[in-house]
Amino acid sequence: MVPALLLIDVQNNMLLPPTPVPDADRVAAAITHVLERARAASAQVVHIRNNGTGDDPDAPGTSGWELVHEVRPGEHVVDKRTPDSFADTQLGSLLPESTPLVVTGMQSDFCVRATALAALNRGHEVTLVRDAHATYDDERSAAEESARVNEELSTAGVKLVGSEEVVFA
Repeated sequence: MVPALLLIDVQNNMLLPPTPVPDADRVAAAITHVLERARAASAQVVHIRNNGTGDDPDAPGTSGWELVHEVRPGEHVVDKRTPDSFADTQLGSLLPESTPLVVTGMQSDFCVRATALAALNRGHEVTLVRDAHATYDDERSAAEESARVNEELSTAGVKLVGSEEVVFA
């Protein structure tokens, strides 16, 4: 079965000024490369969009809320309000349980992590593209935090690949 691609929170507020994640250009290029490969293989593409509240930079209707990539006919947009993209959304009904998933997006330590773990719990085979997800500097550097998430998810059963290794077949 051809894997479906999840683009988690690939929104302007995290990849474009004024407050992009560290190394946003490299991460954005990797995400775009994976998206192009998924589209070339006619894989299912799901754009997951965070809906912030109040003054959040991704509050609905703001420029930060907008998706980086244009949604093409046949692709889906899932709006969410929690880190787990399956919680209180239609994502689960879009993806049969046997669908393998390729995961990219923002933020490694929140939405990427929560969605990958939820997908595993739902019986999906999950592949995380290690150079196509990112987060912000906090107690650890963004690179250290993303590496920690990679290790945690790998231990949980998620397969890790680079953007050049992703296969949609």
